[in-house]
Amino acid sequence: MTHPRLIEYPSREALTDGLAAYLAARLADLVATTGRAAIALSGGSTPGPMLTRLGEADLHWEDVVVTLTDERQVPPSSPRSNQHLLAETLFRGAAAAAVFVPLYAPAPEPADGLEAIAASLNNLALPLDIAVLGMGTDMHTASLFPGAVGLDAALAADAPPAVLITAPGAEEPRITLSAPVLQGAGERHLMIAGADKRAALERALSLGDVRQAPVLAVLEDCTVHYAD
Repeated sequence: MTHPRLIEYPSREALTDGLAAYLAARLADLVATTGRAAIALSGGSTPGPMLTRLGEADLHWEDVVVTLTDERQVPPSSPRSNQHLLAETLFRGAAAAAVFVPLYAPAPEPADGLEAIAASLNNLALPLDIAVLGMGTDMHTASLFPGAVGLDAALAADAPPAVLITAPGAEEPRITLSAPVLQGAGERHLMIAGADKRAALERALSLGDVRQAPVLAVLEDCTVHYAD
């Protein structure tokens, strides 16, 4: 596997500003040249300020489709919801005009909503132009967790767009974009901060086993954006 490209920033603020500026420029260019752009964004604490900054960008957001890399199966009103995070960051700005494709569908069981979610993804968001991912110290990305129920299905070459995942010890199941969907994005960016995350990335690369380190599924031709 080709090692990912690394961009190291002098501070987390510089990381926030630099990545937001890059993404805004790429989205504007895609809209200008193809008439549309589709981007998948991750949740978590690290990207929050970057999402706020990106949401303020002056571009034709009505021609941009936004989805998530993964979502806990909780209502959007829950603070644990990644959709809730977008509402509090990205969608507070001009990006509120974007088309949003959620990975949560109210249903008696989470699996019951998968078909509707996959249809929305296929009709509106796929193929992705850009995927912006995070990574945990356990080397997961999106909701591709080591040891998760559903991991093999999500990593399979013929995986559907969205897969139900139950991570070890998790409070609720999640729906994640599958590895083929993430690998099929026009470009992938991994946003990480802190020495522990860099060490986890280096460990993943040394392990070379995607089931132990699922982040490996997205690192081919990926750009890593890092700050201490």
